[in-house]
Amino acid sequence: MNLILIAVISLGAIALVLAAVLYVASKKFAVYEDPRIAQVSEVLPQANCGGCGYPGCSGFADACVKAGSLEGKFCPVGGQPVMSQVASILGLDAGTAEPMVAVVRCNGTCTNRPHTNMYDGAKSCAIAASLYGGETGCSYGCLGCGDCVAACQFDAIHMNPETGLPEVDEEKCTACGACVKACPKAIIELRAKGKKSRRVYVSCVNKDKGAVARKACTVSCIGCGKCVKTCPFEAITLENNLAYIDYNKCKSCRKCVEVCPQHTIIELNFPPRKPKEETPVAEAAKTAEA
Repeated sequence: MNLILIAVISLGAIALVLAAVLYVASKKFAVYEDPRIAQVSEVLPQANCGGCGYPGCSGFADACVKAGSLEGKFCPVGGQPVMSQVASILGLDAGTAEPMVAVVRCNGTCTNRPHTNMYDGAKSCAIAASLYGGETGCSYGCLGCGDCVAACQFDAIHMNPETGLPEVDEEKCTACGACVKACPKAIIELRAKGKKSRRVYVSCVNKDKGAVARKACTVSCIGCGKCVKTCPFEAITLENNLAYIDYNKCKSCRKCVEVCPQHTIIELNFPPRKPKEETPVAEAAKTAEA
């Protein structure tokens, strides 16, 4: 009986000593967490998409609190309303950010880019890209397996069965960038949504020389440079046989669209163009020819 009592007392004493050690350790090595991190995290959408550039919503909340400024920080899913709430919690200026949207920079439809072979492997763009250049003569364009669709958490991108290309639903797109990361061909880009959702961009990423690119796709950029010369705002550059429009400089004048011989430059959500009025000289010339 005495042995049992001694054992119980010994174990109790050891437990008390260990408890005291743990208590002291918890106080000495305690990590303070600003309660505002939890408050900011609560107002975030918890999509954990990584579109903000941080590892999930909790990482973004931690960065906002510790930085002491919201400059350069934006939640693409929650948008400006959520950032206003975050600013209110932290007592900071939310600032403004131009809305962005995912843009598919490939117009190589089944008609424009005929198939030259057939891929019979795993239905994955990543796998297909690691094995070969694609089913057409253009090794830069969309592979059509839908990795971007699988990556989107917001049901904002779908494959068009007729064209074989992905299409973005502007109303659902949050510009999280998941589709951009998923595309092994880098044909999807985040661009400024633009006033009234109007955008002008080069729908091609082919860097081959003109004749080769045109043979692979009837609407590919041939690097002729006409758009560069026409742009009055120096918004277009030509590099590696491919034109690119800087949306920060573009004023949507659409002069480049008119001069592009390949119809590679897309003008999106603009009203129909008014027919040009012919000058008296042009009308007289037509009458003379008739």
